[in-house]
Amino acid sequence: MPSIIVVGSGVAGMTAALEAVGSYDVTLLTKATLAQSNTRYAQGGVAVVIDNMKDPGAPKLGDTVESHVANTLVAGAGLSDKDTVGILCAEGPAAMDELIERGVKFDRHDGELSHGLEAAHDYPRILHAGGDATGAGIAYALIDRVRESDISVRTQTTVVDLLIEDDRCVGVMLLGGEELRADHVILATGGAGQLFPYSTNPAIATADGLGMALRAGVVAADLEFYQFHPTSLDAPGNFLVSEAVRGEGATLIDADGNRFMFDVHPDGELAPRDVVARGIAMQMAKQPGKPVRLDATALGAEFLAKRFPNIDAACRAQGFDWGEVPIPVTPAAHYYMGGIRTDEWGRTSLSGLYAVGEAACNGLHGANRLASNSLLEGAVYGTRVIEGLKDPQPVVAFDDEWPAPITVDLLDDPEADDVNRTDLQRLMWDAAGLARNGPDLEAAIAELKRCKAPTVNDAKSAEDANLLVVARAVVTSALARKESRGGHYRTDFPETDPAQARHSSVVSHA
Repeated sequence: MPSIIVVGSGVAGMTAALEAVGSYDVTLLTKATLAQSNTRYAQGGVAVVIDNMKDPGAPKLGDTVESHVANTLVAGAGLSDKDTVGILCAEGPAAMDELIERGVKFDRHDGELSHGLEAAHDYPRILHAGGDATGAGIAYALIDRVRESDISVRTQTTVVDLLIEDDRCVGVMLLGGEELRADHVILATGGAGQLFPYSTNPAIATADGLGMALRAGVVAADLEFYQFHPTSLDAPGNFLVSEAVRGEGATLIDADGNRFMFDVHPDGELAPRDVVARGIAMQMAKQPGKPVRLDATALGAEFLAKRFPNIDAACRAQGFDWGEVPIPVTPAAHYYMGGIRTDEWGRTSLSGLYAVGEAACNGLHGANRLASNSLLEGAVYGTRVIEGLKDPQPVVAFDDEWPAPITVDLLDDPEADDVNRTDLQRLMWDAAGLARNGPDLEAAIAELKRCKAPTVNDAKSAEDANLLVVARAVVTSALARKESRGGHYRTDFPETDPAQARHSSVVSHA
């Protein structure tokens, strides 16, 4: 029986493992517990056209796959790949049926699936579970199925590099030197929130798959595009305050209690995430020392506690009664549109290596992800990556939408100091956060060259080595794109340039 190693235990990784088991000898690796993933912390829900689902009681809302596609393309700011978007939206209902079969209990009202509205969606198409605990509902259901299966699971296991022989990935190297070999390796390692000091991601989101792929010479894409969620709680931990809160009617107000987002965009609080995040940042700059606040008081304490129990608990833990008083919010790093460059089957530029979920970039999200498309992506493409193994190609073939990659220098100065994660995060926030400019990016490249990857002797040093690699690639990509588009905003090039409506690609030189 052919073998597969899946690295990562979010919705993409566990879906791929469950789809493969029975036809493949599957090993699932995770550096923490099965539940520690970005999936576990996702709140808002899953965007899907529920009219097309098999549930005979599903309401007919007038929603269509075509509308979901259109909304995704608009949010992607001209860079979302139409084919991958079409796949996501058309195959989404079947993916949700499969999640329900695997035990995910989406919220229902009078027996019918509940559905919410979020920013930049034309219809209420967001399925949620446990109110604001959708990711947890998905994660724990899939964990139960994984534990019941013949999948070999290894937790607390850190992968430090890819094994490559004859231009093919043949396995992974573990911390301590152990080699695991397989016919196929699937990276589902999630995002890179720990590049920044303020992030809604858990501490494990250290860009491990992307870092390993870059070191191996695998092509990455769209690394300049990072999504900053507009509303994290302005308190230690930056707890995510879901987009769905604004979808239910909460408003953003300035220090004087006035709504300001309609001065920024005609959709106000429900504008695309990049617009809202920058709008908040600009307002914060106008009132230094005073926070922007999210006013959900009109929704009432009872409704908030029922609809958003986890956010309610987090607010109260920080001393905020958000049913009575507006809460302070601030943007924080949330989701990576860029990643390991793949096609619609998860194939990369290296034979034998595949990537899915937030670790991958197939052009789906473009320059700015549409809210609640991420969990759907993991479910849809976690299935497709296994389907693609039935007719594997030596390497992925990309069309003309993907230009030749630029090169990022990963060579370390042996005399340099080991990278310090806190310093790296501050540098990335200042130079490659919500607003960028050429001089700051050039200075960041120079500063990152004055650091070297630490000797990998524990999990943290392995993570720091990956963060340094990815940070260099991010600032190189951001410097190369001389325009503003989606999650990439340049103060020295504030306009969107139609001539640059192309994906970017990066490959390492080491």
